[in-house]
Amino acid sequence: MRNLLALFLIGLASAAGPASAADLAPALSELSFTSRQMGVPVEGRFKRFDAKLNFDPKKPEAGQVSFNIELGSVSLGAPELESELAKASWFDSKKLPLAHFQSSSIKARGSNQFDVAGKLTIKGLSRDIVVPVQLAQAGGITAASGGFVLKRLEFKIGDGEWADTSLVANEVQVKFKLAFNGVPAL
Repeated sequence: MRNLLALFLIGLASAAGPASAADLAPALSELSFTSRQMGVPVEGRFKRFDAKLNFDPKKPEAGQVSFNIELGSVSLGAPELESELAKASWFDSKKLPLAHFQSSSIKARGSNQFDVAGKLTIKGLSRDIVVPVQLAQAGGITAASGGFVLKRLEFKIGDGEWADTSLVANEVQVKFKLAFNGVPAL
């Protein structure tokens, strides 16, 4: 169903890093997505996710980020849709509860912007993605924000009858804002 997407979530992304380990501040972080069902936007979010970040803005190429999303934590504001997404044709979250992103490289683009490349794995299927990330710091918190388009059918999200893209669009817009403590000054 709708949204399937969500998946998107995945991904996610994040910021960068090497030298020092940073801690995710979950209460200040968010992971959302927008899919289209029969042309109508459907918005959702994931309530539970975790990220590990090692990053020094002066050496971004040495950075690493990993990100896990609990697929069963999807929230669409409609319990019947959320239970549908748990099914095998969508997230199969009982059998495969996590989506995972692992960075392979981080490249600075200037003005506190970075391209984070890596593998996104959902439902046991992995794809290479590049996620543009913008970093900002205030009050000891580093916010990594960005987004990307996820193609749900590449991960068999919305399999079977739901593979018809006139019902549920293949493209899912994923957006994130991840807040970290412990990142060195930009």
